[in-house]
Amino acid sequence: MQNHSLSLPAALRGQLKRWWPEPLVIGQRERLAVTLASLLAIAITGLTTHWLLGPAPMLVASMGAAAVLLYALPSSPLAQPWPLVGGHLVSASVGVLCAHFVAQPALAAGLAVGLAIFAMIALRCLHPPGGAIALNAVIGGPAVHAMGFGFVALVSCNALLMLLLALALNRYLLRRPYPRALPAPNRHLVSDPTPLARMGILDDDVNAALAGFNHLLDISRDDLEQVMTLAEMHAYRRRLGDVRCRDFMTRDVVSLPPDSSLQEAWRLLRRHKVRALPVVGEFGQVVGMVSLVDFLKRLDGTPEGLRERLARLLGGRGSSNRVAAIMSSPVVSVRADLHLVELVPLFAERGLHHVPVLTDDGTLQGMISQSDLIAALFRDRLHAG
Repeated sequence: MQNHSLSLPAALRGQLKRWWPEPLVIGQRERLAVTLASLLAIAITGLTTHWLLGPAPMLVASMGAAAVLLYALPSSPLAQPWPLVGGHLVSASVGVLCAHFVAQPALAAGLAVGLAIFAMIALRCLHPPGGAIALNAVIGGPAVHAMGFGFVALVSCNALLMLLLALALNRYLLRRPYPRALPAPNRHLVSDPTPLARMGILDDDVNAALAGFNHLLDISRDDLEQVMTLAEMHAYRRRLGDVRCRDFMTRDVVSLPPDSSLQEAWRLLRRHKVRALPVVGEFGQVVGMVSLVDFLKRLDGTPEGLRERLARLLGGRGSSNRVAAIMSSPVVSVRADLHLVELVPLFAERGLHHVPVLTDDGTLQGMISQSDLIAALFRDRLHAG
C-alpha cells in the first residue's frame, strides 16, 4: 500500500513531464529585441490611434496577440500582412453583425467566433487574434456596442498601424525580412526547379506529406522546405567528414589589379583557360571579380558582328578600358575553414562558377571552382566506396 502511494506522484510527474514544452530556441539578444519591438509597436499604435480617432478607445486587446506573431513569429503564414489586416477586418465585421442581430449573448459569441474563423479560412487571411476580435465585438459591453461599425474602423486603424510598424521594426530593429518573400524564380527563367530541389525531397513528396498530415501547420511551405534542406545538408556533412575549403582550393591563383587593361584581362582568361579572375587592390584585398560574363555584358546587340564589337571594347582607351570599369563587385567569398557542404548552395543555387577564398582581412588565399568542388565530392565517394 505504501509503495503504491509513493508511485502515484512519480507517475503523475512523468506524465506532466511529457506535456512540458521544449525550450524555445531563441538567443538573448533576440528576446530583448522582440520585447522592445512589441513595446514600441503597442505604444505607438495606441498613441497614434488616439491622435487620429480622438476619445475613442486607443487599442483593441487582440493587438497584443498580433504583436507576438509579428515579432516572435514573423515568418509564420498567420503573421503576414493580409492575414493581419484582412483577419482583423473580417472578424470585426462578423462580430459586429452577430452582436446586432443575435440577442442571446452566448449564441452571438459562438456564432461570431465560428463564422469569423470560417470567413478567414475562406479568404486566406486566418489570423488567431481575429477570433478574439469577433468575441470582443459581442461581449465588449455597451461602449463597444454603441460604436457599431465604428469598432471596425478602430480595429482597422490598429491593424494598419501595426503592419506599418512591423515593416519598419522587423527591418531596422530586428534585422530580418518581413513580410516573408516569395520564392525566387529559377535564375535561368525556365520551369525546372533549382538543382538542389531536383534531388532528395521533392515538391511532390512535400505535397504528399502535407496531404497526409491533414492539419494546418504554423510554418510556411518555403520555411519547411528550407528546414528539410538544412537537415539533409547536416546529415551529408556528418557522412562526409571534416572536409574544408583549405583542403581542395587552388592556391596558385592568377589575379590582376583594377587598373589593368581589358586586353590584359582577356589575355589571362584565355591563357589560363578560366572563366573568372580575382581583382586585387593596392593593399592585397580582393575588390572584385572579372569574368567572361562581364565582357559579354558590354557587348550589347545581336550576335552579328560580335568579334568586331569585342575588338572595339578591347581597343578602347582611358578609364573605360580598365578592369575596374567592368568587374563585378562586391564579391561573394568564403573562408578557408568553411565546410565543403556549405559551398554547394553557392554553386548550385546562385550560379557561381568561381568563389575566392579570403582571409579575415580580405586578402586572397585561394580560389574554388565548380571543377574543384566536383573533384572533392568525387574523391569522397571513391573513399566511401
